[in-house]
Amino acid sequence: MTSFTRTLLAGAAAAAMLAGAAPLASASLQDAPAAAAAEQTETERLNAWFDQIEQEDLDRSPMSKAQRGIIDEDYGSWGDVSDAFAVETYELGQARLAEMRESFDFDALDPSGQLSWRLYEYQRENDAQNFPFRRHHYVFNQMRGAHQSMPVFLTTTHRIIDTDTAEAWISRAGSVGEQFDTLIEEAQTRFDMGVQPPVWVYDHVIDTARNIITGAPFDEGEPNMVWENYEQRVSGLDIEDAEKERLLAEGREAMLSWVPAYESLIATMEAHKAGAMEGDGVWRLPDGDDFYAARLASFTTTDMTAEEIHQAGLDNVERIHEEMRAIMDEVGYEGSLQEFFVFMREDEQFYYPTTDEGRQAYLDEATAIIDTITERLPEYFITLPEHELEVRRVEEFRERSAGKAFYSRPAPDGSRPGIYYANLYDMADMPIYQMEALAYHEGSPGHHMQLSIMTDLDVPAFRRFGGFTAYTEGWGLYTEYLPLEMGFYEDPYSNFGRLAMELWRAARLVVDTGLHHKQWTREEAIDWLVENTPNSRGDSTRAIERYIVMPGQATAYMIGMIKILELREDAQERLGDRFDIREFHEVVLRDGAVPLEVLEELVDQWVEETLQS
Repeated sequence: MTSFTRTLLAGAAAAAMLAGAAPLASASLQDAPAAAAAEQTETERLNAWFDQIEQEDLDRSPMSKAQRGIIDEDYGSWGDVSDAFAVETYELGQARLAEMRESFDFDALDPSGQLSWRLYEYQRENDAQNFPFRRHHYVFNQMRGAHQSMPVFLTTTHRIIDTDTAEAWISRAGSVGEQFDTLIEEAQTRFDMGVQPPVWVYDHVIDTARNIITGAPFDEGEPNMVWENYEQRVSGLDIEDAEKERLLAEGREAMLSWVPAYESLIATMEAHKAGAMEGDGVWRLPDGDDFYAARLASFTTTDMTAEEIHQAGLDNVERIHEEMRAIMDEVGYEGSLQEFFVFMREDEQFYYPTTDEGRQAYLDEATAIIDTITERLPEYFITLPEHELEVRRVEEFRERSAGKAFYSRPAPDGSRPGIYYANLYDMADMPIYQMEALAYHEGSPGHHMQLSIMTDLDVPAFRRFGGFTAYTEGWGLYTEYLPLEMGFYEDPYSNFGRLAMELWRAARLVVDTGLHHKQWTREEAIDWLVENTPNSRGDSTRAIERYIVMPGQATAYMIGMIKILELREDAQERLGDRFDIREFHEVVLRDGAVPLEVLEELVDQWVEETLQS
């Protein structure tokens, strides 16, 4: 039992005494009755302390401030990316944990304050479990790394609204090389430690790096996407033409400084590729088994072993296959399930063409799907997202290596909407029959709803902007299923697409643990996905490559969804006719992301309170 769990249990009686409520009372999204002054005083003290350390953390991270929409004197900076800074950050967090335990009276906090305490404690304990493995992650890979995140940041996060913010953009763009120097040195350190990406990863990084320094202003080709974005925004400023010309000239020079930085990265990656060890899973890294166990615990917020997760995956794959066979019968298909998979992969009726027109048709239809379900959300939810949502294509410079789809949360001040990114590089990897489920997951009622609501909660900022993958992705997968109950997926092929998406997450449990625990190769894992899912080999290949460089992350989806459905089914059984789906969803969403054990206690408390009312 962790000290987090012990604190949960120890605080139960005190929480029940306070405000006459059961433990773990939730922070309401609606106006809550004022608590007694003594309770509020200690909670207000704790919240003020959380505000203080949040500001300290923001002051240490200019990028985080920019992501929050904050423009100040650090707007032209990237921040410290050294390992020394990572160590300092960890030690600061542990010191703060000790300070919280010493300076605040847990029993005097109101239930919301107690929940904040517990979540902060949980996060710092999780930091301690993972800190020994802080250098087990690959600095550069096809999914993540400054080589692609910096250009994306400059085009999507950094705002240009006047001369000062344009000059800050120039400052950031001009200091990319300094950041690369530090990160390349760290990549070399990890390589020498034996933390080496699989050989095939290097080509992805090299290709992306070369793509980024292609086009104007680097050569005579079409404008580079980053440059085109900067040029358009500067040209739209309400300033003198001479000032625009200066900003454009300085911006061009700043971007040209990327060439030696990216060439240095390419040279390093080529050298590492020549000497990298064989194999794909993290079992081959120093203390790789312990690293993977820590990753599973962190992502699932459970104590499930790799073997247990692997078996859960196999069991759910078998269940979903049976549900798919029922749809085969419904549409009159004669043949095996694997033959049906081939039919779904290859029949042209299920795909838009890989053309500009086909890609735009996909974006338009995905937007329409989200718009349609948005009209029905009040029937199933009490609190609704207030931030705008846009559906966009993944930028061309990173689409070859990026994932199938992902979501970028909105800025708190509304300056940046929530964005559902769809990877439309090869339309054969984006079947029409999966479009509904994918739009619900990334948009509403999925990530956009959950993260927008969390962003606007009246709780300490670390709860508004942090997260637990099993909760967040479990919710995303749950909201692929929920529209079926709402009357959507009217086309049986679209319902098959929903099952295909669920199957994909069940299969992840199998292949992730297969790769990192059972020592499967990349090729074995790809073949298993192609055999057991309707997804294309290209889709399967990118997925396996993602799971290899992000060990454990993919297991969180299914584990989280299973828990949410278990909690809902238990609540329905206990409450009977008194069960209200809108209230259940409110309980799940109103405290933001929490570990699954905490979510279970919150739902259980709601059930008990409902039974007693």
